[in-house]
Amino acid sequence: MDLLIHPDLTGWEWKDEDEYAHVRRLGIVSDTEHQAVDDARAQVLAMLADRAGVFAHVERWAAWAWEPAWPTPRLPRPTVAAKRVAPAGG
Repeated sequence: MDLLIHPDLTGWEWKDEDEYAHVRRLGIVSDTEHQAVDDARAQVLAMLADRAGVFAHVERWAAWAWEPAWPTPRLPRPTVAAKRVAPAGG
């Protein structure tokens, strides 16, 4: 479950609830796992309401900007994969 929060913390919405409901119907997410998700959702909404945890310094995060002098991030070069050899007899 993704939680989309307005940058100024004045509003929020859950994303992908339809998909989550679908995996619940299919039994992919157990009742125990669902309870853990509900508990986590309640915890994050409480932090948001209290402006606690990651939401404690919203002004600082809202003012963050990429420093133009920083180099562009680059992914590491791919490594050559070892050649796979089938096991004897198979």
